[in-house]
Amino acid sequence: MKVIVFGIIAERIQTNELVLENIQDTDSLWRYLVEKYPLLKDIKISIAVNKHIINHNTLLNAETEVALLPPFSGG
Repeated sequence: MKVIVFGIIAERIQTNELVLENIQDTDSLWRYLVEKYPLLKDIKISIAVNKHIINHNTLLNAETEVALLPPFSGG
């Protein structure tokens, strides 16, 4: 699966794209990333799966595109 990251998330993991395998759902994905990159622990994020923002744990597969979005501000 392709994981695209933006803003402070990309800064903290020093890349803007990851390719991951064997991650079953979005909760597992976030746990894996926080374990691998502890600096992510305190960031509040939004998750988009296949270009749709989700608000609950969602199943993933090899063809899924996930975007991790940092907090937004502005007007």
